[in-house]
Amino acid sequence: MEILSGLVIIFIACIIIWKACDGFEDASGYLGRNMKGGVKGATIDAIGSSMPELFTTFFFLVLAGDAKGFASGIGTTSGSAIFNIMIIPAAVIMSVIVVNRKVQFININPKVILRDGIALMLAILCLIIFVSEKELDWYHGVFLMSLYVVYVLSLFFIKMDSEGDHEDEYEYEAGDGGRLAAFFKLDLSHAILGNNTMNSKRAWVLLILATSIVGASCHLLVTGCELLGDGLNWNTYVVALIFAAAATSVPDTIISVKSANNGAYNDAISNALGSNIFDICFALGMPLTIYTLFYDKTIIMSGGAEEMNFIGQFRILLLILTFLATVIFYVGAKRKKLGAKSGYFLMLLYVAFIVYTLAYTYNAPWLQGMQETLININDHLIHLNPFHKM
Repeated sequence: MEILSGLVIIFIACIIIWKACDGFEDASGYLGRNMKGGVKGATIDAIGSSMPELFTTFFFLVLAGDAKGFASGIGTTSGSAIFNIMIIPAAVIMSVIVVNRKVQFININPKVILRDGIALMLAILCLIIFVSEKELDWYHGVFLMSLYVVYVLSLFFIKMDSEGDHEDEYEYEAGDGGRLAAFFKLDLSHAILGNNTMNSKRAWVLLILATSIVGASCHLLVTGCELLGDGLNWNTYVVALIFAAAATSVPDTIISVKSANNGAYNDAISNALGSNIFDICFALGMPLTIYTLFYDKTIIMSGGAEEMNFIGQFRILLLILTFLATVIFYVGAKRKKLGAKSGYFLMLLYVAFIVYTLAYTYNAPWLQGMQETLININDHLIHLNPFHKM
């Protein structure tokens, strides 16, 4: 019964997150309408579609607390990051090339891939090296958030040409029926705007309303994950790695596919990479800062050996898969041959990741050597931190 209840709650939360993020997308699309391709995808789109990860990580920390809560947050952000960098580009490629047959290959600016791919790998390395203490405090969260600020500032100083960009005019289409009916259908844009045109004031109201609903639905998502974990006898952070990660990545997928079908290929891919940078830096950093300051306590990791092993190996796995995906994107973009084969290979990598996660959950004997290798790499990188406590 717990398994069924957990799955139903996760499904409902996923639908609510998806619908609420449609409103967020309309608002952020208007507010970021004058941004260049690649910058909008990496900032406005990425932040908007990553709100679920931020709220989910926060609720995991509040409800589970300390090591298990932080491990669940790592599980959500890492799983979401792997989903984003594998499934979202694959979905974009399948939608544009295989389903709609608009083009044979997607044209992406390789400089955008290099910029965001390197920034993402640096963010993961900083997470591994500098946020691996036995006790985590507010300044660890501030450090992660500051990395994202540096990344965003760099976007406005690194000049890119227009390759892969498409000037897509912002356009809002009013829905049918009254505003109250629209609200209950979670058509937030129509509920706020009616038949009026979008302006800055209405966009901000829509943005705040959508964010509030996403936050509430993420609390529901965390509850569903805990029920499912109890029913399957899985640790909550493993459930978060698979189910919460996929559920919170639905908005990223929808936004990227829509951008790609409108011809904005840079935005479609940079949204996936930018979302991951936001997830690593803000979706972990902000909840960590708020939790430690509000409760006036540090997160004790030294007592959670299992949680530390989980965090260690999956962070390294995230780094490796991010490197592989970035190479695939860059080589494909450079040769102008990012096509269906790349999409199939990315999906295959994600399937391999899920198999690894399930094997980890059930302590598969053949996995032990690989786990030890990943944990050893993690430990080696941790010791590069001059402030690391032995």
